[in-house]
Formats: sequence, structure tokens, C-alpha cells
Amino acid sequence: MKAIRINNYGGPEVLSLEDVHQPQPDAGEVLVRIEAAGVNFVDVYQRQGIYAGELPFTPGLEAAGVVIALGDDVSGVCVGDRVAYGTHLGSYAQLAVVPSGKLVPIPDGMGIDMGAAVLVQGMTAHYLCHSTYSLDVGDTALVHAAAGGVGQLLVQIAKRCGARVIGTVSTSEKARIAESAGADDVIIYTDTDFELETHRITAG
Repeated sequence: MKAIRINNYGGPEVLSLEDVHQPQPDAGEVLVRIEAAGVNFVDVYQRQGIYAGELPFTPGLEAAGVVIALGDDVSGVCVGDRVAYGTHLGSYAQLAVVPSGKLVPIPDGMGIDMGAAVLVQGMTAHYLCHSTYSLDVGDTALVHAAAGGVGQLLVQIAKRCGARVIGTVSTSEKARIAESAGADDVIIYTDTDFELETHRITAG
């Protein structure tokens, strides 16, 4: 099978398409045929060696695809299921072995690409709204980069928690995206000082 491999840390030029042995699932694992892989900043940090690991390796922490084989002692997952997963290294490949407990079924009506793109960013947004600080009715959340992947999810989750959301963006086009995600107020920080504008919006 084919996989992207990193043999040395560096820029995009260190990404190498190589033939590798097809993995086989052990107990508690499944083999997933990757149909879409998420691309995140953490992948860049790992490629550059900022987050150093053991070389060589196949990058990528999230993907979606179809289960094609099961190891022993796997339940709740069947061959043919459409699944997504996050926080498991090795998604830049045609096939990946993944612990069955990390798999999430992709709902009918959701595309494989969306399944691959939402987990790491979604878990980040959820963590920020519930674990870093538990947002509640009456809170105000200031969301930077509110039109980005994590930003749009943060806006939506914060609104579901009952918070007022102020988003910051760099352009009027991104302001429309943040507003469509549910931001109550949007600050274009290239036009105004976001700190002063936040104080104005919140009356101090």
C-alpha cells in the first residue's frame, strides 16, 4: 500500500510517498480504508520536529473511511461501516489500523470528507467551551479567528451553552462567515482595535 512517510524533519519537501507493508489489526483494532484525511497544524509541527517523535513515521491524526477488517475482540463495529477517528497517528495512508474505541460512526447524510475534517477541531472547540472554562448563560466568549475551522465550531458550541459570542476576523467576508455560524457581534481587527471594541460592546 501507499503512505506518506517522513524520514527527516523539515518543510513540505520531506513528505515522501512510499510503498509500505499493509498493516493487520490486532485484538481490539480494525483496519480502515482511508477515504479522506484531516490536515491540521499539529501535522505541520510533527513534520517540522517541533513535536518530535520517532522517525520515520506516517503523519496525520484524523481520517474517515470504511472498515475492511476486524481484529479479535472487537464489538460495535462491522466490516463496511463508515467511520471517522481522531488523535491516532498514521492517517496519511491508504489503510490504517485504529483501536476500535477511537472510531465514531459517520451518520447517514454526512460526507466522508466532513467526517474526516471535524473531529480534532471539534474536540478542541468542545474542550475550550467545557473544560478550559465551562460556558453558561450570561457569559460572553471572545472567539479569535471566528471564521476558521475551530472558530466556527467554537461559536456554535458557545451559543448552545447560552453564551454571548463576539468573534474577531480579518475581513468582511470572514465576518459574514462568523455571523452565519451564530456570532452575536463580529470585530474586523484589521479595521479597529479588538480590545477597545470588545470593551465598547460589553460596556466595559
